[in-house]
Amino acid sequence: MAIRIALIGTGAVGRGILEAITRKDLGIVLTGVADSRSGMIHSDGISPSDLLSRKRETGLCGDVSITADDVVRTAPYDVLVEVSPTDAATGEPATSYIRTALSRGCHVVTSNKGPVALHYHELKQEADKAGVSFRFEATVAGAIPILHTLLESLGGNEVQALYGVLNGTCNYILTRMAEEGLSYKQALDEARALGYAEADPTYDVKGIDAAIKLVILANTVLNQRITLEDIDITGIDLLTEEAIRLAEEQDATIRLIGEIIPGKNLYRLSPRIIPRHHPLVVHGSLNAIILRTDLAGDLVFSGKGAGSLETASAVLGDILSIRDRYAGGN
Repeated sequence: MAIRIALIGTGAVGRGILEAITRKDLGIVLTGVADSRSGMIHSDGISPSDLLSRKRETGLCGDVSITADDVVRTAPYDVLVEVSPTDAATGEPATSYIRTALSRGCHVVTSNKGPVALHYHELKQEADKAGVSFRFEATVAGAIPILHTLLESLGGNEVQALYGVLNGTCNYILTRMAEEGLSYKQALDEARALGYAEADPTYDVKGIDAAIKLVILANTVLNQRITLEDIDITGIDLLTEEAIRLAEEQDATIRLIGEIIPGKNLYRLSPRIIPRHHPLVVHGSLNAIILRTDLAGDLVFSGKGAGSLETASAVLGDILSIRDRYAGGN
């Protein structure tokens, strides 16, 4: 059974989705697409490979007279796939796109952290009222299926604590400082050169990105109603080579660790000294998460927390889960 999608956003994640659809016969038909400057709608389907070529050659995915709003409101799709850049302050325009799709009785899959962190409970209520799914696996830990695991596979378990390395940029910087003795600035410059860090890395190195992921985990999995202001945040931007060296002398290292302990209402993100062989000492841009549960005990997850195809993997998993669940109808 084929499922029709409209794709909003053709950045790294959007291109990863298009590449995966091109490579594999997944039964996904693209009927609408938009970037920040153009759009395309075609009920018979749009070739992902042709679209990727057009984007590379012109910088546009379609006609400049067609906007993302046009695609969301009028394209014939079963699932809106919203993968535009995150606005952590307002969640717009992605939140409005999601609400429009839900009001049309369409499912939504997103990698956009803003709408989920800011408006999860309202959007979930709107999706339930419309009888459709609102899924967002790609908002936390990239290719690691942590939300699916917590929301579906660990039903009946009480999550007593969650600890995680949730930002690949910071983890790469800390890894290079420890392994090669680089200064913070040298490691950051290297991360920029490799595409792990943005030109303005503030969002990552001050801990904002990882803290938003803690908000999403707390609100979606633990049914909390917290905001970014409820998290005690310390980033890595003031970390020195001396601190790394002192940790290494103790057969330890430093990682930026997010922590949720529901019973204590504790939500914290900070650089922590941990033993060098601890499960959270992953290298490069990897992410890692430890769950402490009452029935299943401690569970450890690690994998690629970012990347075009890796994040696309999480998005595609959500799309195909919707297709399988709603086979035979919207």
